Amino acid sequence: MRLVASRKFQSFVSAIPGLRHIARQDGEALFDLVAGFVHSQVLSAVIELRLLHRLMDGPADAAALAQGTGIAPDRMRQLCDAAVALHLMKKGQGTYRIARRGAALLGVPGLEAMIQHHAVLYRDMARPLDVLRGEDTELAAFWPYVFGAGAATNPETAQRYSDLMADSQTLVAEETLRRVDLSGAREVLDIGGGTGAFLTALGKAQNAPKLHLFDLPAVVVQAKARFDAAALSDRATITAGSFRDDPIPSGADVVTLVRVLYDHDDATVIALLRSIYASLPAGGRLIVSEPMAGGDHPFPAGDAYFAFYCMAMGTGQARSPTRIQALMSEAGFQRQRDHGTSRPFVTHVLSAEKG
Repeated sequence: MRLVASRKFQSFVSAIPGLRHIARQDGEALFDLVAGFVHSQVLSAVIELRLLHRLMDGPADAAALAQGTGIAPDRMRQLCDAAVALHLMKKGQGTYRIARRGAALLGVPGLEAMIQHHAVLYRDMARPLDVLRGEDTELAAFWPYVFGAGAATNPETAQRYSDLMADSQTLVAEETLRRVDLSGAREVLDIGGGTGAFLTALGKAQNAPKLHLFDLPAVVVQAKARFDAAALSDRATITAGSFRDDPIPSGADVVTLVRVLYDHDDATVIALLRSIYASLPAGGRLIVSEPMAGGDHPFPAGDAYFAFYCMAMGTGQARSPTRIQALMSEAGFQRQRDHGTSRPFVTHVLSAEKG
């Protein structure tokens, strides 16, 4: 590695045709790391100005796209050229049109809202050492619900949490229901289920299971309207409460934790898992679905993005499947199964049973 770090060696390699492409690949990858924040801000500007939406209606030049934005046409051209470089747009004959990646971005539920929300995370990540040292962060103030029910009584806080989570929950529900078969479940209790997005997806996919939502009072207020709109109210029960302070509702043979565990520290997680174990009948199942770290094989989504997001949030952590399974075993669960994922940047699915 000392040889690779040598500037003389790097210069030598870049001059040899057979090795030149390796040096270039490494150089481009390093530059992407250095320039990553700028790229994210280009994306943020494109989203805030709704340029991709406008290009969905057809090609436009920089002058047309600049109208009403307060941005000069030449600066708009530079922004659009940057978007072309990031494969969000295409350029030809003086006009811009949306690229496949840009269209795909618009099709991902909740992604635009998450990109806009990232301004909070980026302000914290401008001081990464403070995040690592556990200093106060703006993101922790954005997500106070993770610190207990008392921190989530503000309706405005609950609303922004619910809106952001409900939109992005669509992909998580889709991936989860591809991985586990809940058609034979009698009643599914979704703990921390917010406004019922996951249970609504389950109810539409499967006719048999009863649906039971358990979350904070300020969060579940919108769930009834969601269930009504999906014609699921006759199958759905809503229980308001905190798993920290209130008993887990009984009666379900399947409990789901969808993007819940990574919000909390190990002590809270093991206490929750033990409570769930006690609430389930023999043979009852626990389903855990959330983004996970790579353990012995770290990867960018789990070990860079989600790990630092949780750190900036001030509690919780992205855990590997092996670590979550160890916690489930500690709580008493048996017959564990790793259902894997095809989109690790969305979620990873595990299950376990009560013996």
